This record gives sequence, C-alpha cells and structure tokens, in this order.
Amino acid sequence: MEFAVQLLQLVHGRNDPALRSRSTLAALTELGAAGYVDADDARALAGAYRYLRTVEHRLQLVDEAQVHSVPAEPSARVQLARVLGHRDDASATALARFERELSEHQAVARSIHERLFFRPLLEAFSAVADPSLASGDAVRTRLAAFGFTDAERTRAALAELTRGLTRSSRLMQQTLPLLLTWLSESPDPDLGLLGLRTLVSGAHRRDRLVATFRDSPESARRLCLLIGTSRLLLEPVRRNPELAAVLGDDAALARRGRAQLAELAGAVLGWRHDPERWRAGLLRLKDTETARIAARDVLGIDDHETTAAAMSDLAEVTLDEALASLDPPVPMAIVAMGRFGGAELSYASDLDVLIVFGGHTNADVTAAEETAEALVRTVKGTTPAGRLYTLDTDLRPEGRDGPLARSIDGYRTYYARWARTWERQSLIRARPVAGDADVARRFMAVVDDFVWQHPLDDEGQREIRRMKARVERERLPAGEDPQFHLKLGKGSLSDIEWTAQLLQLRHQIASPGTTSALGALEEAGVLDRADAEVLRVAYRFCERTRNRLYLVRGAPGDALPTQADQLSRLARSLGTSAVALREEYRRVTRRARLVVERVFYGIDQQRR
Repeated sequence: MEFAVQLLQLVHGRNDPALRSRSTLAALTELGAAGYVDADDARALAGAYRYLRTVEHRLQLVDEAQVHSVPAEPSARVQLARVLGHRDDASATALARFERELSEHQAVARSIHERLFFRPLLEAFSAVADPSLASGDAVRTRLAAFGFTDAERTRAALAELTRGLTRSSRLMQQTLPLLLTWLSESPDPDLGLLGLRTLVSGAHRRDRLVATFRDSPESARRLCLLIGTSRLLLEPVRRNPELAAVLGDDAALARRGRAQLAELAGAVLGWRHDPERWRAGLLRLKDTETARIAARDVLGIDDHETTAAAMSDLAEVTLDEALASLDPPVPMAIVAMGRFGGAELSYASDLDVLIVFGGHTNADVTAAEETAEALVRTVKGTTPAGRLYTLDTDLRPEGRDGPLARSIDGYRTYYARWARTWERQSLIRARPVAGDADVARRFMAVVDDFVWQHPLDDEGQREIRRMKARVERERLPAGEDPQFHLKLGKGSLSDIEWTAQLLQLRHQIASPGTTSALGALEEAGVLDRADAEVLRVAYRFCERTRNRLYLVRGAPGDALPTQADQLSRLARSLGTSAVALREEYRRVTRRARLVVERVFYGIDQQRR
C-alpha cells in the first residue's frame, strides 16, 4: 500500500504540491480529495492500512522485536489472535476469526493497490513520460515489490508494448495494467513480461494476441501465469497462436485421449507425403500437445496422475505413427518399460522400450534390425531441437551389446536361460504401446510366464535388496542435494518404486504403474491402508514437484534447488513458500522411509 501511494505521489506530485505529505494516511486523504483515487477506495485502503499496522504493532509487542510477518507456527498465530481481541466460541476459534479478518483486509488492499499501482507505472514508463522516472531507486523498489527485478529491461518491455497509434496498440495500453497484475502473480514476472514482449513482436502477432485478450480475459490471465512459470511454454504459443485463444475454455483445452490423438495425428499427417514435412508435422503436434498438457497441469485442471497418463498417451501415439511410417516388412511391436510402461511419464522422461518382431528367418532378423535402427533415427532426429523423444533400449537382453530388435522366440529363450532377477523386476512394467497387436499379445504371454509363473523366492528377495543397497551407496549424482533429492533421496521415488515391485513379485500382483500397484497391494491385503497412503502421498508429492521443477528450470532436475531464487520460483509455482516446500519434503519422505525400512528391508523400528 505504501508503494502504491508513494508512486501516485511521485507521478502526480510533480505538478500538485498538495500531494507531498510524508504520512501514508494523510497522502491517501489528499489523493482522494484531489480525485486521483476514488473516495471509497481511499477510505477502504486507509481502513486496511490501519488494521495491518495494528497487527504489525501487536506482533512486535508479542515478540519484542522488529518483525513484520505473521508467524507460521499455529501456537504463535493463536497467541497473536488473542492479543488482537479474538476469542473462541461455538461458531469459530479465535485463530479462524483472525485469519478471516486478515484475509479480508489483505484482499481489499491488494485489489485497490493493483489499480493504483499499474496505471501510473505505465505512465511512468511510456514513451511520452519523463524517462528519468524509470531509472530512479523508488521505481526500482516498487517494481521489485511486484517481482519485476530488472528495471531497465522492464522499462524497455513496457515501452515496446505500449508503442504505436494503431487500434491494437491502444487496446494493449488499456489491457496492460491488468496483464501486469497477472504477471506479478506468476512465479517469475520478469520472465513472463519478456515472454509477452516476444509474443507481440510483429504487427500480425500483436493484432491476434490483443484480439484474444479482448475477447477472453481468462485466456489472457492464464497465458500470463504460463509464460511467467516456464520459458518452455512460450515457444509453442508463439508458433501456434491458436493455443492462446483456447486457454480460457476448459472444454477446448480438455485432455485428448489416445483415440483422439490418433485421429488428430491422422488428420495432421495424412496429407504430408514428403518425409521431412511429415516429421515436422509430427514434431509440431507433439510439442503443441505437450504444451496443452503442461497448461492443464500448471493451471491446476489436471492432477499428477492425469498429467502422467496424458504424456504417456502422447508418446504412444507418436511411436505408433513413427513405426507405421517405416512400413515394417515384418510385424513388429514396441513394448514400453519403466515409467513409460507404468503410464507415469514426466516431461523430462526418456522412453524405455523393447522392440519385438514376429519372424524366424535371417531375412526377418535383418529387416527387423534395420527397421528398429530407422525408428531410433526417426524419433531422435538430427538435432536436439528436432528430437521427438530419446529412446532408451538398454533394458533389452544383453543391453547395448544385443540387437535392437529380437524375435518372440529369441526373448523366450533368453528369459528362460539367462535372465537375471533385475530383468524380471523390470518386466513388471512391460506394456505394449505401438505396432502389431498380435506380436504384442504373444510377447506379453512370454513375459507373463517369466515374471508371474512363481513367486519370488527368498534368494531373489535378498538379491533385490542387495541391488537396492548398492543403488543407495552410489545413488546421488555430483552437485545434487542429497537432503532434498526427489528421485533418489530416502523415502522418495526410487524407494517407493522398489518397495512396490518387491511386494508385487513376492505376492504375484501384476500392475505396471507404481500408484496403481500400491492400490492393488492394498486391496490384496499385502499393504495395510495407512502404509499404502503414506507411500502414495510421498510418491505424488515427489513426482509433482519433479515435474514442475522441469518446467520452472527449463531443464531436467531431480533435487530441490539449492539457490534461493530458483527454490522460491519453484515453490510459488506450486502455491507454497520455499520453507514450506522443504518442510513438506522432509515430512512426507521421512514417513515414507519408515515404511520402506519396515516393508522392504524388514527393519523393526522398535529395535532401532
């Protein structure tokens, strides 16, 4: 509130000496009397200001220190509520009354000072305003209060956005205060403003985007949140402006299932006969659909499981189209493994796959291997920007020393004679996703015989525990924080996955996904309800946070950031604070690790 009032004084006080009071409340009265602020707004803002000052003063009396933040600890908040005169009764607790009152005053203050702040900001930064205002410390401070930390770059962006005398330029000038409000609420307002500047470069793009903002303010609000969250979401919108137009319509933005994606792929690719144009069309389809999935994720429309399933559906259709484009001379199928097999893909996931064909002759073997090599090239592309996915085929028999494609009989022989326990464990997640349905069905019969024919014996269980212990010793890559690792930390993703898979093999419970496996184990009475819920909560937290980390950083990452600014942006994108995010990690993973130690390792907690 002080920032908003002072900026109004800065803008209008140059020509009106009556607005130069040093007191915030007195300045508000002067601004209201002079008509620069609506009289009702001035009174409401003054009331909110007095209330918040009172809370601050009571807080400092309680703590006997210069503190300015309401405490996070429930007991301290209850004490503050009582100092402010609130008491428990049958209808509400003292704390509930205080928090409701505080929230109401904060909402009033925020709503009004957004209106007071951004319009004078535009005046200060427009091409016709005094350019000296843009370089002053006061304006820098006010920008920083709303998350715009680079004043010079912000000035340049605002000047460019408001430049021009066309109708779309005037509409942008009128809309920009609201856009700045929404950008200020995103995890990275600077990033969002630069993204907005990029999107309106060029008269045609500006006209289309401004028309979208005019027709659908909700699309504009959501776009500001998206481009202020991740630079990865900017380029798909720049290349495909129609995406911005559908952001405000939940029905138009709705998830497309596998059948819908396949139908869309047919429409987009069916007329492209040139291989390069065909592949470019598939890449654009994949990138646009990934952006739609990420938009629903960031906007809170889809939960983690829905996001992971949508990413998996998209990968399946992409591989199916890629394989079909090669017109395999022998029937072939692609079998998903790992997270892909569990339909639990994240944005940064490689696609773990096995490639199987139906055939016996040397000619079949050669044809299948050549097709598999062509498939890898098609999916990988010739540059990182042209990559559809990274295919990982290392889980195949003999790993990198073995052929890319193997016949059904070849897999059957290998699994019967030479396969090790870890391969049996990995095949829990095997799931056909593309290619010939009959080949896939026959291959899965081989997998079922190998994985589920008999329960895992004691030696097999010991071997899995030894492998897990070795992974724990060697687990963390250099430079990543072991205390907050989302994938390999104690009680995080790897712990939960290994626990579920050990129980599945021991009790013969087939389910390729981790969360679905936990549900099946609970239903079978293998995991009690409380343990299953602890593991589910930790798994969902780590997966959601890891997924969002990729969007915020613009690159893969498996640990909470150690840099304060990165951690803060990640936390804001998840609707929390940096401190609360780390505490939530500690809480859920600590509880999950206790279950893992008891269920996976057989450690009796009472004897520790």
